Amino acid sequence: MSAATASQVGRKGPRSASHQRRSDSGILAEPRSWSPSWESQSYLLKKALTREKLRYDGAHYTLPLPLGPGKALQLTVHPVREKISIYLAAVGPKNLELTGEIADGWLAIFFSSEFSAESLASVRAGRERVGKTMDGFDVVPTVPLVVGEDWKACADPVRAYTALYVGGMGSRKQNFYNDLMVRMGFPAEAAEIQEKYLSRDYAGAMAAIPLEFLDATALLGPKERLVDKMKALAAAGVTTLSVSLMGQDFEQGIVSLRAVTDALDVSGVGS
Repeated sequence: MSAATASQVGRKGPRSASHQRRSDSGILAEPRSWSPSWESQSYLLKKALTREKLRYDGAHYTLPLPLGPGKALQLTVHPVREKISIYLAAVGPKNLELTGEIADGWLAIFFSSEFSAESLASVRAGRERVGKTMDGFDVVPTVPLVVGEDWKACADPVRAYTALYVGGMGSRKQNFYNDLMVRMGFPAEAAEIQEKYLSRDYAGAMAAIPLEFLDATALLGPKERLVDKMKALAAAGVTTLSVSLMGQDFEQGIVSLRAVTDALDVSGVGS
């Protein structure tokens, strides 16, 4: 289930794979805050990849630059496929709508099957605005993975990652990941995590993360538990699952990847 293999994914359900920021099947971008220039950038990128000469006169960009010696250029190499997909790593509601409008897929973080309806409603609203449905749109959450018999103990390696994003990304006034945790129903906990993290009490920030939140946004525990979570993710609309190994050495990582692959097979939701 990852953007790295998005071109291989069918619509029946998710496929498991590792996450990459850039791949041969898609171009991935992270809009940290909403800006209309993302629409211009998406248009220019798509136009460039069709090997058209790049001319553009918009609100944010003018190509070639006026009053200069530049000429309209075109891509000198031939892409290996006619269409290269664009994915946005959106978090807030406005960026989710924008993702639905201009992108082919969404790279989600802290994706919870229980909360997904609200996020996907924003994506759907963006697609409807431009006359599109969710058909063919790739929903790609990156999900931490820790395999073991005690799922609660498996949550501990995920705490540092979660505390960094919820507590340390952005400023005290603007942190999109913290805002996401608030929208997911954990306002007091999000505030405590941020306060402790920005005060450099990293252990306290990690301890303040509710086990419920970690369980909702990660794959934790034995294979049987992973099977149930994959079924829930597929039912929630996930089409590609990107797993992220947490706190594991190479050998442990191989074991975990085998377990999650077996779980996908057993779940029956893989394509």
